[in-house]
Amino acid sequence: MKKLIITGTDTDIGKTVFSAALMLGLETSKQNPHYWKPVQSGITDGVDTRTVQKITNLPDERFLPERYIFSEPLSPHRAAEIDGLEINIDQLSNANNIPESDGIMIIEGAGGLMVPLTRDNLQINLYKKWNIPVILCARTALGTINHTLLSLEALWSRNIPIKGIVFIGEENLDNIRTIAEFSKVKILGHMPKLNAIDDVTLRLVFGNNFNAQDFIS
Repeated sequence: MKKLIITGTDTDIGKTVFSAALMLGLETSKQNPHYWKPVQSGITDGVDTRTVQKITNLPDERFLPERYIFSEPLSPHRAAEIDGLEINIDQLSNANNIPESDGIMIIEGAGGLMVPLTRDNLQINLYKKWNIPVILCARTALGTINHTLLSLEALWSRNIPIKGIVFIGEENLDNIRTIAEFSKVKILGHMPKLNAIDDVTLRLVFGNNFNAQDFIS
């Protein structure tokens, strides 16, 4: 079973919408994609798993249940404390505990790489133990060069495999070019700002801006 981690250079980058677009792109390519968000912080607008399912209109069996759901939209370590809970890192970091699927497993992280899951562990430490290729979602706007290169440095220093970078937002060709030149990391594509978010729109956006084979091979 092939697995991919979707992470971001910051919170509210657009990881969830991109995850939905990737699900649809892989579905079109007959890859039977599955989605899993192990840690969900914040339930005011519902959980991201249901958001992705609603957008994609894919069947229930493609969406795996969260391991942890916390009420407040905060860093997982603090959200857990408020709910009187704690993430069991040893259990979560065991690759054997990742749900099985008969297609590509898309794993969406909570926020950015350096988000604390507990008072002792950052999310990036979990990714290190999993050793699953990471797709880094980055903004196109001002500040993205610094944030993206710092995120890549954090991944490189831990020898975490990087599948590539996805840019999200208004077109900014020079920011994308500059990051590509400095990092030498593959640019997987650019998802523009969308006025409508539904399965028809995302299939079109993915088809026009990404190559499904980059995520399959």
